[in-house]
Amino acid sequence: MKRIAFILAALAALGLTACAQKKETKTEGKVLVAYFSATGTTEEAARKVAAATGGTLYEIRPVAAYTAADLDWHDDNSRSSLEMDDPASRPGIVADLSVAATYDVVYLGFPIWWGVAPRVVNTFVEQYDLAGKTVVPFATSGGSGIDGAVSALREAYPGVKWQDGKLLNGMSQEDVNEWIQNR
Repeated sequence: MKRIAFILAALAALGLTACAQKKETKTEGKVLVAYFSATGTTEEAARKVAAATGGTLYEIRPVAAYTAADLDWHDDNSRSSLEMDDPASRPGIVADLSVAATYDVVYLGFPIWWGVAPRVVNTFVEQYDLAGKTVVPFATSGGSGIDGAVSALREAYPGVKWQDGKLLNGMSQEDVNEWIQNR
């Protein structure tokens, strides 16, 4: 009887150790959820990611906000069209995140424009030097996938530890929670 009790106690301890180790590897450290949203759609997704991760929510704000005319992708002379046509374009952003270096993981949200992240996202990545950070991209899109955007970011910033990205179009809080837990 003592032997069975000892074996059961040992198995329980082993199980607790395995659970503790699994939990330890899932811990991400200090999390930042940075996002750019021109119309509010990506902001909604970012709020769900922040709720799921417990991360600090941060809006990437361009110095000059985008107007409806700026976002008219049918107009070759609109601000967004001109920026996206120039890979070197780096729209100015409001630089009010003084402690970016203190975050271990950055969830980076944006809408897909012309198959990639808007140039203002490049401004953010460069201004806050995310080299060596783990960055998890997420996006919203009216028709494009996220793979092209993630590939372009990986190519442009090879020093960043890019994770696979996820489109969060219309996902519920429960779906976002599940994605965060299983990524």
